[in-house]
Parts: sequence; C-alpha cells; structure tokens
Amino acid sequence: MARKSLLKKLHDTAPKKEKAVLVGVVTPESSEQKEQEYLDELAFLVETAGGETQHIFTQKLHKPDRATFVGTGKLEEIKEYVTAEEIDLVVFDDELSPMQVRNIENELKVKVLDRSNLILDIFASRAQSAQAKTQVELAQLQYLLPRLTRMWTHLERQKGGIGMRGPGESQIESDRRMINNKVALLKEKLKIIDKQNLTQRKNRKDLVRAALVGYTNVGKSTIMNMLAKSDVFAENKLFATLDTTVRKVVIDNVPFLLSDTVGFIRKLPHHLVECFKSTLDEAREADILIHVVDISHPNFEDHINTVNETLKELGAINKEVITVFNKIDAYSTVETEQEWMVDNEEAPQLTLEDFKRSWMAKNSSPAVFISATAKENTDELKDILYQRVKAVNEKIYPFNNFLY
Repeated sequence: MARKSLLKKLHDTAPKKEKAVLVGVVTPESSEQKEQEYLDELAFLVETAGGETQHIFTQKLHKPDRATFVGTGKLEEIKEYVTAEEIDLVVFDDELSPMQVRNIENELKVKVLDRSNLILDIFASRAQSAQAKTQVELAQLQYLLPRLTRMWTHLERQKGGIGMRGPGESQIESDRRMINNKVALLKEKLKIIDKQNLTQRKNRKDLVRAALVGYTNVGKSTIMNMLAKSDVFAENKLFATLDTTVRKVVIDNVPFLLSDTVGFIRKLPHHLVECFKSTLDEAREADILIHVVDISHPNFEDHINTVNETLKELGAINKEVITVFNKIDAYSTVETEQEWMVDNEEAPQLTLEDFKRSWMAKNSSPAVFISATAKENTDELKDILYQRVKAVNEKIYPFNNFLY
C-alpha cells in the first residue's frame, strides 16, 4: 500500500508535458507533402522540448497573413480547439513577426511560439560548455530584440496628446540599450573563446582532422562513441549533442582527431547559424568530412541537400568527404513502393550488396553503409577512414610518414 502511494506521489510530482498544437501554411512555393514533412519534424522538436502534440492545423494560402499568419477563419478554428482541449501552447512552423505573435496571443490567450523560438529553447536546455551557453544566449537576445514592443504593452501610452505619454517607449529603449550592451559583451566573450579554441587547434596541427557532420539525429554521436571508444551523450532526440567534442582515434597504426559537431536542420534561423559558426570551426578546418546520413529516414535526400547548403554557407564544401549511410538495420521499415528501388525492383529487405549497387553508392564517392548501433559493416568504415587519413597525412604532413 505504501509502495502504491509512493508511486502515485512520484507520478503526481513528475513534470507534466505541455499540450501543443502545430500550425503550418501551404504556399504555392511548397506543397502539402512538403509541409507535412516540416510539421512532422516540428512535432519531433516539440517532443524533444518536452511537449506533446495534440493536433496539427494547415491552411492553403498564397502567402501567410501579415497580421495573423493564418486567415481569421482558421484562427477562430484553432481558438475553439485550444479552448476545448485546454491546450498550453501553439507552435507555428515558420518564424513569426512581433506583430503576428501579439495578435495571435491576444486572440488565443495561450503561449505562442514559432520554429525559431522552439529551437532556441531546445538549444538552451542542451548547452553544456561555456561556448555553447554563450552562443545560445547571444542568439536568444538577437531573437528577442525586435520583439521587445509586445513585451511592454502594459506600459504603452493609453492616450495621445501632451502630458499623456506613458513610460512604455522609454522603458523599451532602456531595455534595447541593455540588450545591445549585453550582445556586445557576449560577442567579445566569444572572440576570447575562439582565440582559445584556435590555440588548441594549433596544438593539434600535427594530426589529420576529421569531422562528423550531418542532419540532426542521424547517429553522429553513436559513430563517435564507436570509433573513439568514448562516452559522448547520444539520444534519439533532435540536437542531443550541442557542444563540439574532439577525440583522438587510432585505426591500426594511424592516429587522427575526430570531432562531433552540432546537427543541422531545415529552416534553421539565420542568426542561429551565425552564432554557431565558431562551433562549426572544426568542420570548416577539418581535412576530411564524414557526412552521416540516416538512410532509414524517408526524406534523407532533403537532409543531404540541407547539410550541403549549410556547409557551403560555412565555407566548408570543397573538402574530402566520406558519406556514411547509417541505420541500414532500420531501412526495411521504410515504405519501399515509391522511390526505394534497386535495379527497378522493390526491395523490402535490402542486403548490404543491394545498397552497394544502388544509386546512393554511385552518387557518393566513397560511400559506406553501416549500422552504428548494431555494429554492422563498421569494419569497412574503419578501413576507408584508415586509407583516407593515411593519404591525407602523406600529402599534408610528409615528414610524418615514418608512422607507417
């Protein structure tokens, strides 16, 4: 009896998941299928943040409404559902303007977030190092700056005319100055951290550097743990790893440095990319990029394009790349009757040889197909890494060839 009451008490005190609804708009530039993919990813982001998606609303529009993002009729429909189901927050798939957030919150009477705000919230909970925490705080302040107006609506002037001005405007300006000063301090702090990181990288200049890059939740940290025999945090959630981790790896007699970087994602806010460019210096300065792809994900081709576009923005695209198609053990769970063909035949259960004959192997050179968790075909990955690292080392560091 005492055990039951204890379990009930623990259940009652456990953090309650916030109930959320998602909202997306289908425009002529996109499609219903594409928007559904984005919303599925947004639902995963909500789950990662500790929420629970209850319903998804979509609307076809030529372009999002300037005042409320969706039309007034759809907003009323969302309001009825939010009220009836006691929803805690509404999450929009695109970035909202300060005016849109204010108008929607006034109408729905619940917390309203957009994709950028949600990602920032996840980043804030995941950041561990001083660098990551500083970068997240900087991104949050830059996101907050244009949204100060709606935060001070209770201090806005109520009437016009001389002598009737409220303190709202001056308070906003005061806060804006404080935030700008804080942003300047954080940028200076990041410069100091960058200099420290640059010194660390210079101390490691005698070893070939390889960096794991890829979409979020593709298994980079699991591969890192497998190759380096380390204990980098890995979890089946988006942005499980936020801090860059560097480990020394030795395959046979060849040593090299392997770094694990933050995962990429579609519709990543531009100011967030800017803030995390220094974190991704490991990818930009690496000799070899190991592009990890979750082959079991139905949209992995889009993920590849997103990663390539982000690498191009970072100035890290023209490098030696090894493409690692991970999670081949989960590939059979994907519906194969659409595009998943090998030699024009359906392949509900593909073998390793099937993968090697597919277009994925032909379009990526070199390409290796593995399962990091099941340790399937990982020896081939190690062999390719051995050959590539050895070749790069002989080219860049010819005086280190005595190692071989």
